[in-house]
Amino acid sequence: MDTAAVGETRRWAMLLASTLAQAASATALHGPAFLIPVLVRRLGLSLAEAGLVSAAPVVGVMLTLVAWGLLVDRRGERLVLVTGLALTALACLAGTVLHGAVALSLALFLAGAAAASANAASGRVIAGWFPPHRRGLAMGIRQMAQPLGVGVAAVTMAVLAADHGIGAALWVPTAAAAAAAVLVAVVVVDPPRPSRRAVRADNPYHRDRYLGRVHGVSMLLVVPQFVVWTYTLVWLVDDRGWSPGAAGALVALTQVAGALGRIAVGHLSDRVGSRMRPLLWVARGAVLAMLALALTTGLGWGLAVAVLVVASVVTVADNGLAFTAVAERAGPFWSGRALGVQNTGQFLVAAMVPPLAGLAVVHAGYAVAFALAGAVAAAALPLVPVRAEERLT
Repeated sequence: MDTAAVGETRRWAMLLASTLAQAASATALHGPAFLIPVLVRRLGLSLAEAGLVSAAPVVGVMLTLVAWGLLVDRRGERLVLVTGLALTALACLAGTVLHGAVALSLALFLAGAAAASANAASGRVIAGWFPPHRRGLAMGIRQMAQPLGVGVAAVTMAVLAADHGIGAALWVPTAAAAAAAVLVAVVVVDPPRPSRRAVRADNPYHRDRYLGRVHGVSMLLVVPQFVVWTYTLVWLVDDRGWSPGAAGALVALTQVAGALGRIAVGHLSDRVGSRMRPLLWVARGAVLAMLALALTTGLGWGLAVAVLVVASVVTVADNGLAFTAVAERAGPFWSGRALGVQNTGQFLVAAMVPPLAGLAVVHAGYAVAFALAGAVAAAALPLVPVRAEERLT
């Protein structure tokens, strides 16, 4: 089936299915973080031990992203999505009946390892079915999946765990993954791949440093993103004197605003015919936003809260641009693996940011932590490969 044989309705239906698949993956990946209070209270774990249990799916994702990407390149997107989501549902289902921290950690690890399938495969569906002048917008919509999945987990899993136990809470990612697997099986069709003679099918990492530079930029820009994500709520409560409820409401608002920002930046990249120029603009914005946040926080200005909202939007806007650029440059025979490498690098950095930023907050304060995040983002600016970008085709 070629692109001409698929109408607009089917194409957007596949975008919806891919987005919901990624959202289900995000629920399984990030949802266990909302189980921490119950893990501490009911299982008698320390806060650090509960954190390790909740991190098990992240470890599973990091270890399997490239392998899933290779399978996408070899066997196709639909098979990977359906298989991965079904395995995610089974692993989460096992977690509903297992007892003890070790057994639960193993189930969550396997759920994360399976959920990693959606990262490369869902992006490839969009890159394969949408033309270049619509791809940035479509990928921006797909990038809404993460805040959507986190939001679903936040409003369901924490309450279910507190009222009915961990097993009840894990029915949320179980049901989400199972439903997404069925939807993908019904709606998604593998995008067409040209013959290897028609396009370049050699290793894109051997051609030039473009993909490596995009990976590096994304890894550096993860730092301000996760500093803001991790410490917004505690900063508002401890440093600004907000109530937890009010702080949580603002965090939810910034998630929605960040999702809309990804769509807007993706659409902008379609309009200007470039992913790297908007990526450079976003990176510069992240630097300015984090330095402004550091300054206003250090001076104790009330304006710092408004700057925080801006920083929350700007620091997540790069994800869709880089993801789309990697898929386009790697091509149909390497994009699965390249997207796996892209996400693996981001997850590795994301895992290191909270403890390191926490040390900075404890020893030097929030203003210094925000300034350091801005400095890391500034290091990404010369790496953005604007001149090496090829014309979108």
